[in-house]
Amino acid sequence: MATEKFDVQAEVTKSIVAAIEAGCPPWRQPWVGDAGGAMLPLRSNGEAYRGINVLLLWARASEMGYTSAYWFTFKQAQEKGAHVRKGEKSATVVKFGTVEKENEDGDETRLSYARAYRVFNVDQIQGLPTEFYGKPAQLPRDLGTVSIPELDAFFADTGARIVQNPDDARAYYAPATDHINMPLISTFFSAERYYGVLAHEVTHWTGAKTRLDRFSNARTKDVYGFEELVAEIGACMIAAQLGVLPDFEQSSAYVTHWLEAIRGDKRLIFKAATEAQKAVDFVFDCGKESRGEAA
Repeated sequence: MATEKFDVQAEVTKSIVAAIEAGCPPWRQPWVGDAGGAMLPLRSNGEAYRGINVLLLWARASEMGYTSAYWFTFKQAQEKGAHVRKGEKSATVVKFGTVEKENEDGDETRLSYARAYRVFNVDQIQGLPTEFYGKPAQLPRDLGTVSIPELDAFFADTGARIVQNPDDARAYYAPATDHINMPLISTFFSAERYYGVLAHEVTHWTGAKTRLDRFSNARTKDVYGFEELVAEIGACMIAAQLGVLPDFEQSSAYVTHWLEAIRGDKRLIFKAATEAQKAVDFVFDCGKESRGEAA
């Protein structure tokens, strides 16, 4: 009897939809546990995951309460002299790549593929070196309303024109004038929330025609809703790399809208994560160029 082909995109979409239905969109709560810090999930060699895999592992960590950033395959754990505890269930991540294939004319054609593979969080593994089990440092829970110079410098290095406007208590990116409007930081409950919102707007800023040209190249029917999804994911990726815990309080109507869109298109979350990763890379590369570092 023929086995049913594993549909990577459908399985990933199902996982994301389940997280949203449970009240925990994975990009809204990037880390849980007693440490409470935001961090990107890491491979066994310390390399950060990217794109859709960040969302998948954030969702699984949130669901299970894992506190380690590291994820190993079964074999990688064995190679370290460790073992996955009996009964532990793996998380799914996706490997993207290309393969050369000869067509009927004898010419080589490059084909793209997506392949699922399984990983385990360090919390599920016994016998690893002690450094993998270290829990993330506590982030301050109340930063007040005072700006953080290092984060101000980071966002300034992007080159984005950011205006704190005492007369306009809205956060938005204005394409016509190519500037970001932010309420005064003193009006935010914490500095973390301010920089989380700013990261969201900076992600929008990357979509301008002179940058990634995301708006004119949009391929979805609901361009606005898709762009908001990209900005939410991108903002959390930026915040995670900066060590800031994002805390967006978008309306339940927005989340419901995105959920319906994701249900209707199993490729949508892949598209959004891909565009968000491009935006994040652009933002960090701007900073490197501003400091004279190699991008």
